[in-house]
Amino acid sequence: MTGMTIDRRELADFLRRSRDRVRPQDVGLPAGPRRRTPGLRREEVAQLAGMSADYYIRLEQARGPQPSPQMLAALARALRLDTDGRDHLHLLAGHRPPAGPVAGDHVSPGLLHLLDQLESTPAQVLSDLGDVLAQNATARALLGGVCTVSEHGRNVVWRWFADPEARTAYPAEEHAHHSRLHVADLRAAFGRRAGDPAATRLVERLRGASGEFTELWERHEVAVRRHNRMRVAHPLIGPVDLDCQVLLAPEGEQRLVLYTPPPGTDAAERLALLRVVGTEQFATG
Repeated sequence: MTGMTIDRRELADFLRRSRDRVRPQDVGLPAGPRRRTPGLRREEVAQLAGMSADYYIRLEQARGPQPSPQMLAALARALRLDTDGRDHLHLLAGHRPPAGPVAGDHVSPGLLHLLDQLESTPAQVLSDLGDVLAQNATARALLGGVCTVSEHGRNVVWRWFADPEARTAYPAEEHAHHSRLHVADLRAAFGRRAGDPAATRLVERLRGASGEFTELWERHEVAVRRHNRMRVAHPLIGPVDLDCQVLLAPEGEQRLVLYTPPPGTDAAERLALLRVVGTEQFATG
């Protein structure tokens, strides 16, 4: 218990005002000629935050339940709040703000803006534990929108080992290679985060869910992922080869990941097609 109470009326007003300040193009959405609101629609905020539209609407109507810290972090990203806005959101919802100037899974508005400017390049921000914190529209269309509010639902390592559907987009002969990359990279992060409850909880859950993960974890291989070649079998554009470049973001424990077309391939043309069909699906979904 935090000893704090939620101010539903002020929270609802802050959410509405913040939503009005975000332009569709700021988050990679088409503005469209028929918009009746200057900012985002409620349904768009909900989709960007990985929650149901009904839940978000109830928050704006000052009649929803108290949001969890994970839910508030997702809303802060969707609404492009800076650190002060994020902290204010937590206080209105009855939670203490996250510790530190830039804590945990908060992504700066500047980095989010950069993501959305990379229209031709799929890009996303991941934590060093593998949590997908933000994606641009092209990455959502290519890899699926996984910025959920659940603790492990947005984690690429958890999904790889605990959800068989996560592997279907990758060639079967490359699964073992991807598994080793995931575990070796997580090992490096686990070492840097010695004693961190989130890292310990993730590893314990993975060991309980996957014998393959446990076997690889016990090898104690360590390799920070910086770049690799990957192939994605997309249902709309078919198989596409991509170079995965990992850049360290200013937030320290976060990475900016770019998926670029290799020279001499048709990946650029396939991504151009995906930007058309994928964005339309996201805007109307």
